[in-house]
Amino acid sequence: MEKVSYEELLKNAKAISAEYRKELDIAKKELKEAANSLNMVWVVLDDDPTGVQTVHDIAVYTDWEKTTLLKALKSEKSMFYILTNSRGITKDASLKLHRELMDNLIDASLESGIAFGVISRSDSTLRGHFPLETDVIEERIRDRLGQKSDGLILAPFFYAGGRITYNDVHYVKYGDELIPAGSTEFARDETFGYISSDLRDYIEEKTGGKRKSGEVISISLELLRQGNLDEIEKKLDEATNGAPIIVNALEPVDLEVFCAALYRSLRKGKKFVYRTAADFVKAVGAISDKPLLTKKSLNITSDKGGVIIIGSHTEKTTRQLERLRGLDNLVFMEYDSDKVLEGKLSEETKRVSKWVTSEIEKGVTAVVYTKRKVLSLPGDTKETALLRSAEISDAFTNIVASLGCEPAYIIGKGGITSSDIGTKALEVKRALVMGQIQPGVPVWKTDEDSRFPGIPYVIFPGNVGDDETLYNAVMALTDSERTD
Repeated sequence: MEKVSYEELLKNAKAISAEYRKELDIAKKELKEAANSLNMVWVVLDDDPTGVQTVHDIAVYTDWEKTTLLKALKSEKSMFYILTNSRGITKDASLKLHRELMDNLIDASLESGIAFGVISRSDSTLRGHFPLETDVIEERIRDRLGQKSDGLILAPFFYAGGRITYNDVHYVKYGDELIPAGSTEFARDETFGYISSDLRDYIEEKTGGKRKSGEVISISLELLRQGNLDEIEKKLDEATNGAPIIVNALEPVDLEVFCAALYRSLRKGKKFVYRTAADFVKAVGAISDKPLLTKKSLNITSDKGGVIIIGSHTEKTTRQLERLRGLDNLVFMEYDSDKVLEGKLSEETKRVSKWVTSEIEKGVTAVVYTKRKVLSLPGDTKETALLRSAEISDAFTNIVASLGCEPAYIIGKGGITSSDIGTKALEVKRALVMGQIQPGVPVWKTDEDSRFPGIPYVIFPGNVGDDETLYNAVMALTDSERTD
């Protein structure tokens, strides 16, 4: 499968949009009206904490007890997130988690009388427990509420991360060049690897042939750019028996048009299960844009230093880490994650946490990072590798739990790392998403019962941005001026 030019595709798509400007404006207006008159609550099950990278002023809950979900259904306006972190656990653990969560959610819905829709928010580079998680969601809703799914909507588009879908092929953007997702480092993931870039084939691959590529419904870019709600609605209405539905997209407007048509279909009683990246959540909620956050808008007044915890091993993260070197008021230390082999991670955590505390108290920001190469052992299975990774993450993020003073801010880099910091180290129960510090990089405000109440916690995905993005985030948090 060949590489293609994003700019060339975008140029052609914009030419179509220019001819159908009126239709696109109508679709956007219809979407906003439909979202504002919603008679249910969207519940977003997020398999790592980076899924809030397109929204603001939305709550994130870190447990799924029935009492928590009952409170959330009653108090949150039209949407809230539940952080499951299921991408960091085994297949069997995710199965158990989703069954428990869905049963609690259904019980809370029946007790409160408040209807819900569930979105399974996952990775824009197609990693995660799929189709297991959407299968469980569909199963529990069918068995408990008697509602059978008409279709599975797959929308992995994520604009800020350069993840686009064109002619049903999913791409990752590098510069202007679009690389088929199946040819990237993400497809070689030890736990969630895959071969297919064409989402029709990806669905067949991941379902083990239970869903054939030929039965997939495609929502084309041409229909979306024409604002052709009637034809898109017709395709959705024709979906039956959980048929997979691929949504193509080059820009956020494509998802906005799709969601306008989706609401039409939902009002007729059609039922869908959703496996999407972050931009779909913003579109279906008709959530507005917000300027990037700054030190001033985050109200950072502490004279203490911050702490940056980097666990992601992606090549992009390593380049971003190297870009930080040389910045004033930053110090660096490698965390020896290989000590997992000696059973000495606890001692390593104590050593590093003591050093970080000392630097923070001086007003210096401490940058701590794991070894830049994934630890692989002969005879590893996917599950043993995942379990070892979880053990390292637990010890690594315990650096934050062991701090002797409160930092001015915290950055967690990588999905598993940032999740463990939020739920285990900081003990956050309900966070408020304040917005983004850089495109695709969200910031939580920790709740009053957390370890460090009210501080900005930056959740930085391992696979987002360019070489400058982490650097720019640190500059914004410290109100620094560029010197290069």
